Amino acid sequence: MKQPDQVPQSPSVALFVTCLVDVMRPSIGFAAVSLLERAGCQVFVPETQTCCGQPGYNAGDEKSARGIAEQVIEALQGYDYVVVPSGSCAGMIIKHYPDLFADDAAWRARAEDLSVRSWELTSFLVDVMKFRPVGITFDKVISYHDSCSGLRELGIKDQPRSLLAGVDGTKIEESDLAESCCGFGGLFCVKYPDISTAMVDRKIAEVSDGGADVILGGDLGCLMNIAGRLSRQGKSTNVWHVAEVVAGMADQSASICGSHDAQTSAVSAVGKRP
Repeated sequence: MKQPDQVPQSPSVALFVTCLVDVMRPSIGFAAVSLLERAGCQVFVPETQTCCGQPGYNAGDEKSARGIAEQVIEALQGYDYVVVPSGSCAGMIIKHYPDLFADDAAWRARAEDLSVRSWELTSFLVDVMKFRPVGITFDKVISYHDSCSGLRELGIKDQPRSLLAGVDGTKIEESDLAESCCGFGGLFCVKYPDISTAMVDRKIAEVSDGGADVILGGDLGCLMNIAGRLSRQGKSTNVWHVAEVVAGMADQSASICGSHDAQTSAVSAVGKRP
């Protein structure tokens, strides 16, 4: 895990919202802004940000991925930190952007600069800002899903649990399959739907047997996959992003299961930098 440099007082933070959060679940973006501000940050949401380029990169279209990465690097320059409420998108920026520009010294240097300033949300709150929630209650039994990218690329494991430990009323019922893939995997669930479905069914069955009321995680792609399958099975287990719970905003936004979030786009509505 990378170590934070000396933290500036009231650091400027660009929130990289992610495509899924912006389009499908803006409440996660609002929760992230709330948490970052409570931690003492000045939060901005650059309007020129777009996709991180991960879909093209995973499909082998490095040319398109590089073009998108250049745009993202431009949009996120000039901030002390860049924070991402997604392990997979954070992993793309932190781990894969520098490799995209292996043959271009100038762009590689810019990608490396962005990489060292970028953090996944829960890691930034815990490891950099030493943040702990105060006065938040969520009286539920939780099963936490560790997404593949967050866990394996970025070492995100203890940080969300540390934040949840500061939320009154929560009990984490650890699943034996907490670290197992949910079957989403971006293009994987499209190319191999039968395998993907078997994987998510196995995870859901394990959670149900453990008696959890709620599934939390830090990656909306995983959470939508799990929530969609729960909905199709007619199960009542609710699903939220960890940021929504830690910010005390879960009661303001329906569970991801079967919800259609009608909020304004997070990019257009919050934290614009003057």
